[in-house]
Amino acid sequence: MTILQLYELFLHNPKVTTDSRNCPRGSIFFALKGAHFDGNLFAQKALDSGCTYAVIDNPDYYTGERTVLVDDALKALQELAHRHRKVMKIPIIGITGTNGKTTTKELLAAVLSTKFNVLYTEGNLNNQIGVPLTLLRLNHEHEMAVIEMGASHPGDIKELVDIVNPNYGLITNVGYAHLDGFGSFENVVKTKGELYDYIRHIRGTIFIKKEDEILQAMAKGIEQVTYGYGESSFASGQIVSNDPFLTFDWKQQGKLHTVETQLIGEYNIDNVLAAVAVGRYFKIPAERISRAISAYEPTNNRSQLVKTEKNVLIVDAYNANPTSMKVALANFASLSETPKAVILGDMLELGDESDTLHKEVIEQLKTAQFDQVLLCGKNFSKVCKAYPTFETTEELMAFIQNNPLTGYHILIKGSHSMALEKTITLL
Repeated sequence: MTILQLYELFLHNPKVTTDSRNCPRGSIFFALKGAHFDGNLFAQKALDSGCTYAVIDNPDYYTGERTVLVDDALKALQELAHRHRKVMKIPIIGITGTNGKTTTKELLAAVLSTKFNVLYTEGNLNNQIGVPLTLLRLNHEHEMAVIEMGASHPGDIKELVDIVNPNYGLITNVGYAHLDGFGSFENVVKTKGELYDYIRHIRGTIFIKKEDEILQAMAKGIEQVTYGYGESSFASGQIVSNDPFLTFDWKQQGKLHTVETQLIGEYNIDNVLAAVAVGRYFKIPAERISRAISAYEPTNNRSQLVKTEKNVLIVDAYNANPTSMKVALANFASLSETPKAVILGDMLELGDESDTLHKEVIEQLKTAQFDQVLLCGKNFSKVCKAYPTFETTEELMAFIQNNPLTGYHILIKGSHSMALEKTITLL
């Protein structure tokens, strides 16, 4: 079956699923494969559960006209999404970056939604599967879209921008992450820059931090809408306070706007100024921009403030890499509250640089002189003798149970698979 024929089926059944446990009536199931699963095995179950069609790529599972046989189910999903995007000719902002891309995406969506009907990436659906699924949610009521794109290997962003065809681009920053997949920092830069390459090719526009030398070097020849700290930027602002929540000022036509956010961390100044720049560019009134940023509340263990009966927690356990770890620790050290405890988990996927980068975190901890430090994971355990270390989260939790922390402000940060959020119930 051709993509045009598949698109005709989609127009009459405009819901897509890849999970045979979630099969709304009138939907199309795509039988995707992974390292430990084969969606073809569940095609018939999906049809029995409510799907109108099942797209398969193994002829052994063909059961009639409701099963659609293609060469590659994932590629068919991506091509279908690309076709749908071409039909829906709305402006799309593509976002990538090492840190802050999800928060920036959420802030952009909050600001833009005060004026437009906006589709935006839900949660962290930012990969080769999540991006097509997001695009296929586009309908004729949407006026704009904000699509987040993640990468862990060279070429990932090019693959995604070729599906999304964004009109605008925003790279939050470039840092040390997924070095196991990228191989080097230079490959991280090159891969993130694939978004700029596409925008340059179509003569589109990027939103960019004026003071970021790495991004500016990558952005030659592209129309820029800048944000930053100097008044020469299209959107300029300054931190007013950060203890624990970020408050900042920004100017428009000489008028100063002060915004109290629900974001923890002075590093979020770049994210909020990006949202200001996008809001201004799309002619959203200043008061709406400020209100939307002020109302945004982070979720999903991303720098969330959690108050328990015993402690005040900053839960930043969704992800961690050397760049985000460094700024999170520096920010926590700058806060006035005492005493302070730090619970850190391993930073994963760092390849040959892992030992060196974990040692750098330990040196930063020594300089900061926190009142209590607990480290978790095989990487920290391998290189650290200065602080209590635990190879598993379960060992860490057992220690906390036997040695309770009370009256502390506690930063909890680590890679997602470390699952440090499990410690919250003990704190």
